[in-house]
Amino acid sequence: MAMLMFRLDRTRGLAAAFAVLGLVATIFTFSLRGANLTGDARGMTDPEMLGLLWATPVGTAFQLRLLGLSLLIVGLLMGRVGTWVSVLGGVIAIWSFGHVGHISSRETILLDIALSLHLLAVALWIGVLTPLKRLASSPNTYASAASVGHRFGVVASVTVPVLIIVGSYMSYQLVESFPALIGTGYGQALIIKVLLVGLLIGLAAANKLRFVPALRSGDPVGASHLSKSISAEWFIILAVLGMTAILTTNLTLPT
Repeated sequence: MAMLMFRLDRTRGLAAAFAVLGLVATIFTFSLRGANLTGDARGMTDPEMLGLLWATPVGTAFQLRLLGLSLLIVGLLMGRVGTWVSVLGGVIAIWSFGHVGHISSRETILLDIALSLHLLAVALWIGVLTPLKRLASSPNTYASAASVGHRFGVVASVTVPVLIIVGSYMSYQLVESFPALIGTGYGQALIIKVLLVGLLIGLAAANKLRFVPALRSGDPVGASHLSKSISAEWFIILAVLGMTAILTTNLTLPT
């Protein structure tokens, strides 16, 4: 139990570190927007340019993300009693993404909700991987790894269908037609992303149906397979995130 509590504390510390990194990235990205307006690095600290951005949807997203990540960090520092503060902060930070990017151009509340559900499902999936891999790395915590893996599998049986449904809905709203899907750079990049997500779901299914049950039955080989599967999931997740960045920043929507 002491070992498990130590690992939980490490997980909270890791989450807080990433939240701080998110805060830094948020501030830096907002400053870069100012530089983009002026055409040089001086715009990163130009009060006039940053003031103009503050009154735009970019500024709204920036404010929401700062608030959300700050609440997330405060909740983590409070320990278990701050869980719901962290959850609220995470939800606010995720909601901020609906104010920028291709989704915001549609100005539809249903798309904003779909994006938030999509990102919440993704965040839950990504968030459990590192703690689960750590638990599966030591014989002393195999039982905890099996328990966490099983509970996540139950939750994933709901969140993964939600991820697929809202992802399909957003894709349809953004691409709008099959010819645009296969005949534009945006659509082709989206296809690649969907294929990567399909691989990811396949690995998750192997975890739920084979490796976690093996671990629950006391088979230590299941822990090794689970750990390797999670490493592969991380590799694919990074590829999906990279493709998402290309879709949202480098490619325009089909017209």
